[in-house]
Amino acid sequence: MPELPEMENYRRLLSKQVQHKPIVNVTINREKSINVGVVEFQNKVIGQTISKIERRGKHLIFNLQNDYRLLLHLMLGGTMYVGSEVDQPKRTKQVIIDFPNSELFFIGLRLGYLHLLTKEEVEQEFKDLGPEPLDEQFSLEVFKELIGNKKGKLKTTLVDQKFIAGIGNCYSDEICYHAQILPMRKWNELDDKEVRQLFSSIKFVLNRALELGGYMEMPLYRMDQLTGGYNENCFVYDREGETCSRCGTNIIKIELSSRKCFYCPGCQL
Repeated sequence: MPELPEMENYRRLLSKQVQHKPIVNVTINREKSINVGVVEFQNKVIGQTISKIERRGKHLIFNLQNDYRLLLHLMLGGTMYVGSEVDQPKRTKQVIIDFPNSELFFIGLRLGYLHLLTKEEVEQEFKDLGPEPLDEQFSLEVFKELIGNKKGKLKTTLVDQKFIAGIGNCYSDEICYHAQILPMRKWNELDDKEVRQLFSSIKFVLNRALELGGYMEMPLYRMDQLTGGYNENCFVYDREGETCSRCGTNIIKIELSSRKCFYCPGCQL
């Protein structure tokens, strides 16, 4: 599932590709991917321009000129591609938005969605989301307040969107690895040094992943050389049986709270 670095990468690239361009047509191939009737969706979207693209956690928000928003959550298996009639992936597209010289394909929206909402409705959707970990306001003090008296496992809490927005299965493992802390450790077992290291690792790993374009496999458009660059640079995620670059121990995969979890038993304590 795309996490904060993937969605922020999409936001930045899409802002250059489709922002301020008029929407000339919308095709809905799967009505369950949207939240209103097809005709209403088309009437309120066609003819509008995307004035701004924002991100909140794992969501993208396409702000339309008429003050409506398109709220996107790709969920598991979802992706996007900016192309044309002759340049597009050979996959089923649930929603297609046409611009004058390009098309934005929404692919794999079986669990994901593209909802038409007002500004107030979007704010309501986000009322329970935790803070953005890359914001300047997300300080060590804020992090310590969030931890409070938590006693659960690190990974289980890190993927909780009410705790911190945007961290999922991949980066929770990467963060714990960088901090040299086992993902199954409990919050109330951490000393002050470990809390500080974990905070630093959240910032470091997410920024590094963003610089490398995240781990999505398919490029966003034909000449996109950035998206997916993190795939070959994961510390532990999806590297079961491979050698840890820090200590040489083989990386292990386990199941933790029904999620796959990767770590190095040699240098994570």
